[in-house]
Amino acid sequence: MRASRKLFILFFFGVAMAFVEAAVVVYLRELYYPEGFSLQLKAIPRDIFAVELGREFSTIIMLVAIGVIAGRNFIERFSYFIFCFGVWDIFYYIFLKQTLNWPESLLAWDILFLIPVPWIAPVLAPVLVALTMVIIAIISVLKMEKGYELKFLKSDWILGFIATLIIFVSFILYLPRSQKLFYPYHWELFIAGKVVGIFSFCRVLKRASNKYHLEKGESI
Repeated sequence: MRASRKLFILFFFGVAMAFVEAAVVVYLRELYYPEGFSLQLKAIPRDIFAVELGREFSTIIMLVAIGVIAGRNFIERFSYFIFCFGVWDIFYYIFLKQTLNWPESLLAWDILFLIPVPWIAPVLAPVLVALTMVIIAIISVLKMEKGYELKFLKSDWILGFIATLIIFVSFILYLPRSQKLFYPYHWELFIAGKVVGIFSFCRVLKRASNKYHLEKGESI
């Protein structure tokens, strides 16, 4: 099956998963935030909280599994995984806007994830990450289909890990004080992480392009 066809099918998979995720959030907010959503975490029974953690973990397992099924090698599998992840995250917020009229803006704060600690950031941050993931995945699989060899060196993986770590830190650097939470989001960390990640991927693309043209006997 052509990569473009796989991406088309996986797009709808990601959209469907996003609706399921949004539906769960609609139920949770109706139960625990009937007066309106806020970043103050409500006291949730331990067993319900454990189920929620399990649901979040299971979501990642599902996305990994579909990437493994769709791809033929590690890079393809990873690309399809991040493609589905990005589509899922973007449409999750689209469906929340349609069903709850939330977020009121892309700068509204949200609780992104709970494992291993709560991740908190303006909606714009995860949406930008998701959009980047989608773009990188599409470029990767289409390039590989054309015969480009995307080879990630150890240094590329290190840069990718650093980029991911920087963005992750930006999501967890919130400061609790008294009964309120103050969230001075560190956009400088987020932007630095994005720049490092994109730089790492561009290095991989450049090497693949140079090798491809050399093998074709073309001038670079």
